[in-house]
This record gives sequence, C-alpha cells and structure tokens, in this order.
Amino acid sequence: MLRVAVVGSGPSGCYTAQSLVQLDSDVCVDVLDRLPSPYGLVRYGVAPDHEKIKSLQNNLRAVLEHDRVRFLGGVQIGPGPGAVTVARLRELYHAVVYCVGAATDRHLGIPGEDLPGSWSATQFVSWYSAHPDAVDAGFLREARSAVVIGVGNVAVDVTRMLARGLAELTTTDIPQAALTTLADSSVTEIHMVGRRGPSQARFTTKELRELGTLPETDVVVDPAELALDPGYTDPSALPAPQRRNVEVLRGWAETPPKGAPRRIHLRFFLRPSELLAEQGHVGAARFERTTPDGQGGVTGTGRHEVIAGQLVLRSVGYRGVPLEGLPFDPATGTVPNLSGRVLREGVVTPGEYVAGWIKRGPTGVIGTNRPCAKETATSLLEDAPALTLRVVPEDPLPALRAEGTDPIEWPGWQSIERAEAELGASLGRGVVKLPDWESLLKAAAGKAP
Repeated sequence: MLRVAVVGSGPSGCYTAQSLVQLDSDVCVDVLDRLPSPYGLVRYGVAPDHEKIKSLQNNLRAVLEHDRVRFLGGVQIGPGPGAVTVARLRELYHAVVYCVGAATDRHLGIPGEDLPGSWSATQFVSWYSAHPDAVDAGFLREARSAVVIGVGNVAVDVTRMLARGLAELTTTDIPQAALTTLADSSVTEIHMVGRRGPSQARFTTKELRELGTLPETDVVVDPAELALDPGYTDPSALPAPQRRNVEVLRGWAETPPKGAPRRIHLRFFLRPSELLAEQGHVGAARFERTTPDGQGGVTGTGRHEVIAGQLVLRSVGYRGVPLEGLPFDPATGTVPNLSGRVLREGVVTPGEYVAGWIKRGPTGVIGTNRPCAKETATSLLEDAPALTLRVVPEDPLPALRAEGTDPIEWPGWQSIERAEAELGASLGRGVVKLPDWESLLKAAAGKAP
C-alpha cells in the first residue's frame, strides 16, 4: 500500500484524500490536522448564517469516513514539544501533501493599524465561528460605528454579521457568548470601503444581494461614487458577474433610505491612509479619494475623508506562512512547486507535495480546491512506483503515540459533535459550537464540557 499523510482537513486536504483513494485502490491516507475538529475554513471561516455552504461538511465527512482514509486530529506539525517535524513525517509515510492554507492576513501598512479596536477580519470571523485559538477581544465594546476595509466576500460576511439580530442568529451554530455580544451590539453605522470601484470589487452578487435582505437595515450607496467607475456608466462592456454587481448597486443608489435603525454604507474609490486614535483607541479612519488610472488600477487625488469607527476590521486578503522544514517563497506566500510537487532550489523533492492556497495562493472559491487537489494527487500517483521503494511503518499511529503525540481519531470527533448537540439543546437552540480547546478536548475524550 502507498501510505500518504495529508496535512490539513479543510476542503483542499479532503479533496486531495478523495482524489488519491478514487484514482488508486492501493492508497491509504491519514488526514492530519492541528485542531481536534475537521473541515478547516468550512467549519471556522464560513459565516454561521450561511448554512447551505456549511452543509458542504457533509461531503467532506464522506471523504473522512472512507475505509482507506483516517482522520487524526490534534496533531501539530513543525517544531516544539509533542509536535511532529516535517522530516519525521517523511520517515513515517511514503508521501506527504501539505494543505495548510493561508493562515495569516495581509497588512495595510498604514499608521495606526495596530491601535486597539483595529482587527483583521479573520480575527473577528474566528471569534464568531468558535475557533479554539480565538479570544473574546471585546470587539464591539463601546462601538457605535464600524469600518470594514475591503470589498470581498469576507468583508461582506463581517458586515452582514454586524447587522444581524438575535432572532436571525439564534438558529445558527454561533457560540453563545458571541451570539449574546452581537445581539447586544450598539453598532448602527457600518461602512464597507473599497479603494477601487464597484466593477472591480471581489464580492459575488449573491453575497452582495444578501445585504439588502437584512431586516431593519438600510443599504446606502452614493450614486456620485458609482459614477466614477467607467464600468458603471457602460455596464454592457463588463463581464456578467461584475455587471450584475453594478446593477444591484445601482438599484440601491436609486432607492431612498427608509430610516431603518441600522445603515450599511457601501463606499468606493477610497484608499485607507491612516487610522486615527481617540483616547488611546481607534476612533476613525482617514481615506484618500482615488480615481481610475485608465489601466485597471487607481491613483490618489490628494483629497481625504475621515469616517468615524470605534471598530475597524481589515479584510484585504490572506497570506500563507512558512512551515519549518519546507521551502517558502515570501513574495507569493506559497511553497514553490511544480504541479503540486515541492521544489527545493528549483529541484523536485520526491515525496513532498502541496495543494490548496499554500500551493497557488489565496484565490478562488471552495470548489476551486477540487481541480487543484486532483492535479497534486495525479502528480503523486505518477511518482508512486519510486516512492513505494522506501520502507515505512505499516501503521504510523503507534510511532506517533510513542513520540508523545496523541491523535484524536474519528470517534473523538463524533463525541465533540454529540457534545455540541447537547449544548445546543440545553440552550434551547440547535447545534452550538464549543468555543475553546479545553471543552473540545474534554468532549473528544467523552467527558462533559
């Protein structure tokens, strides 16, 4: 049997495991994850109110329940006590595929970015998604207005969550503490701001339209800002997705606000230049007005505008981080590779592979990971005759345990699921996520949280 370790149990990891066992009946795959729970960003990155997308977990579950696939949670890869090094993984498996995503955020690089009250959108998402590494950082404490910098789908998600009410979120799996905090929020003004125009925004039309369905919320769009975009004045030349976005925005710009208690302001052609302090905390963001440069970008005009916000969420993209023992290209935030084969100084490293964002960068939607994973799996299986010449343990699990790692297998994850269902029932809700390491590990061991 060809024994493969896949590091990461998100979509790219699960699709890689699926491709391997579908393409070759002589492959066994261990899917390793640092967390005790599988599914990666499907569990910890998709907004709680997007239940249809979250249902993709059922497809990933089918992969992890395959008779030649095994989930091993709670396994840290890299240096440190109890962790498994990259070199040791290569000794235990014929091949290793790293599907570790893009674990950090891009920075704005402007003064005031590190002020209290300024957060990456990922930190906010992790909090309301119950990621065990997240902290309750008092995001909404004394905040009356919020500024979301960025116009992608994550920016739309956090904007929408800031405007959601108790009744809409109670039916989701959002952790109880986050539910209470969002329900008690005093934020009534939310500004989502992009440095370019509506025809270049990264959000999808489906996500955009959802903002207009929020109860007790007006969506406000300045027609003068839309008119700065050449694609707005002549949408017929735009690709269909961008044209639909422009049409939705045009409709809001032509509709007077109804005087709802909450307002979402969609702003364009404003580039962040500084976050301003107010009593040691972020109190506003200064933006420079931009204008199209005729080549698909924008240029500054020297005119500035200040938007008040006691909460600033930065949503300007993800970035991969180095994993000790693997090569890394800091310019792209990826592991150098050729069709998924890891390259060290331009030379293919036998038995080491990548898939997903760490392979190609943080691009595409969840489904984009499927062909990416298949390409990597195909490369690996082409190399299999040479890889299986090396002797590895018939089962690496005893060796992992002997070296201080105690993986959480599938029954442990099922215990977590039962505990989350029981927690939800006790609160009069559906499934409610366990929000911290202690409660997850207790549940995995079959103990009451």
